Amino acid sequence: MQRLNHFREKRDQRIDYGIILSVMLLALISILTILSTTYIQPDNGSLLPAIMQLVWYAVGIAAVIVIMLFDSEQLWKLAPVVYGIGLALLVLVLIFYDRATFESNGARSWFRIGSLSFQPSEIFKIALIIMLARVVTEHNLEHKDRTIHTDWVLFGKICLFTFPGLFLVIIQNDLGTTLVLLAIFVGILMMSGISWRILLPFFLSIVAIGAILIYIVVVDRELLLKIGFKNYQFARIDSWLNPYSDQSGDGFQLFQSMKAIGSGQLLGKGFGQSDVYVPVRESDMIFSTIGENFGFVGGCVLLLIYFILIYQMVRICFDTKNEFYAYIAAGVICMILFHIIENVGMSIGLLPLTGIPLPFISRGGSALVGNMMGIGLMMSMRYHYNSSMFEDNEL
Repeated sequence: MQRLNHFREKRDQRIDYGIILSVMLLALISILTILSTTYIQPDNGSLLPAIMQLVWYAVGIAAVIVIMLFDSEQLWKLAPVVYGIGLALLVLVLIFYDRATFESNGARSWFRIGSLSFQPSEIFKIALIIMLARVVTEHNLEHKDRTIHTDWVLFGKICLFTFPGLFLVIIQNDLGTTLVLLAIFVGILMMSGISWRILLPFFLSIVAIGAILIYIVVVDRELLLKIGFKNYQFARIDSWLNPYSDQSGDGFQLFQSMKAIGSGQLLGKGFGQSDVYVPVRESDMIFSTIGENFGFVGGCVLLLIYFILIYQMVRICFDTKNEFYAYIAAGVICMILFHIIENVGMSIGLLPLTGIPLPFISRGGSALVGNMMGIGLMMSMRYHYNSSMFEDNEL
């Protein structure tokens, strides 16, 4: 009996209940907010979106359980396979993309099977994280004496495995996912140990290019149009810089979102009181519903839950002291954190609109399952970590 109790105690220690509680709270907020947006309406209310979100959460929980069972050695071996599958899906979606979605938003990034749609780039985010973690760990094991030369080699390897998928997502015309992949790339790059003599000029160059592009957008857009930029992308920047300039046109969505959040004031109007019309507020603009229904306090509570979730992830990273796991954690944290910052920022006018969903809250199966797979990776770290007899994995 004592041995059984000891086993149960050790098993419980391997499960991070802090992460589980945080995700459960986010799931509850998600269902309630989607109900408020799509069901509790004066006309044409529907329960289907909330039911489908529950179904996708069930799929996501199954994914967490399966991924949690894989230890670091198994993830290491699977990394090239998963990465190859992810790239193959990105190629296939360029051929078999959903025509209806392409007609509505110009993006070739969705498969459709009957009434269900699926975005393969969400799978590729996880595949990229695992693959980059293996690439960096393998390089560091082979080059224990770091030099500028070996750091340049590692920098090239990270770029080599990131840019093919990045290019495929760019030609799908999916700006949001492109930015998320760049966030993952930057996060793992900064954690890789590459010398700042390489990273600092690289980041300064990126900042300079961004500043030049914004300047060209303001001064002369014809050049950017010739190299592939679209007018709707300029419209998003215009509405970001001046959301009140075109309240009934390109700036309508942002203006309505800011109006809805502002109307919630400190405590909100109450559950289901979504009086301000905001396009796609059950998906990308769902933070406007939270702001309108629950006010500034409700938004702060949501951000606090996110903070606790990120804190739990960082704590796992420090507890495990495993290099391969550390890079996986860096990628997952950067992916989720960038989603949060960009979605909330664009909803309140601090950042341009990019079509990035709010993690674990926005309606949508692909993004939710992708984020839950990231949670599965974090849970795997804790589950396969023995606090009393831990040694770094020699892979």
